[in-house]
Amino acid sequence: MNFKDIFKSDFLEAITSVNVADMAITLILAFGLGMFIFLVYKKTYGGVMYSSGFGVTLVALTMITATVILAVTSNVVLSLGMVGALSIVRFRTAIKEPLDIAFLFWSIGVGIVLAAGMIPLAIIGSVAVGVILLVLVNKKGHARTYIAVIRCEDSETESAVRRFLDGKTKRCAIKSKTVQKGDIELNLELSLKDDNTDFINETAEMNGVKSAVLVSYNGDYTG
Repeated sequence: MNFKDIFKSDFLEAITSVNVADMAITLILAFGLGMFIFLVYKKTYGGVMYSSGFGVTLVALTMITATVILAVTSNVVLSLGMVGALSIVRFRTAIKEPLDIAFLFWSIGVGIVLAAGMIPLAIIGSVAVGVILLVLVNKKGHARTYIAVIRCEDSETESAVRRFLDGKTKRCAIKSKTVQKGDIELNLELSLKDDNTDFINETAEMNGVKSAVLVSYNGDYTG
């Protein structure tokens, strides 16, 4: 049989109907594993603003992928058309967090594996990936980092604030400094010795200090 004989035969017209029970089991498992991925994403998110819509997208993406793969595996002609259709799709949404790419690929991979009938692999693999992400992403360092935004009246107050923070924190480094007449704004990167942040209250009460703000800093943006 050569290449032309394949197209002349009924091979491409053969349609294998998907069993309703298999379809239901696949979609239910896709929903369950999609919710698991959503929960792991929620627990490991470390960005600036959490988006619940992205978590819902992970659940929907798992189920949609499983549905598409079920359709593709039942009809060879449909699979060829699906490849052509998906090749022209372009996604313009920017991925703000690098870890989001892993969650998107995880959802798509689980949907493909479930629709292929490899249920144990999908479940065991998802649990393993979820545990690894929970352990690695939520692992905290020895020192937490913050950005302190402090407004001072003059250079003497600035020097007093710097000496005070050097004694209260593990590390104090200036990120930026804005000077205007009668106003000095400091952006300082602070590494704390512990979780106690009472020193910022004492800083705000110092003579010559107009305001003191402490912001958590995870390294994804700069002050």
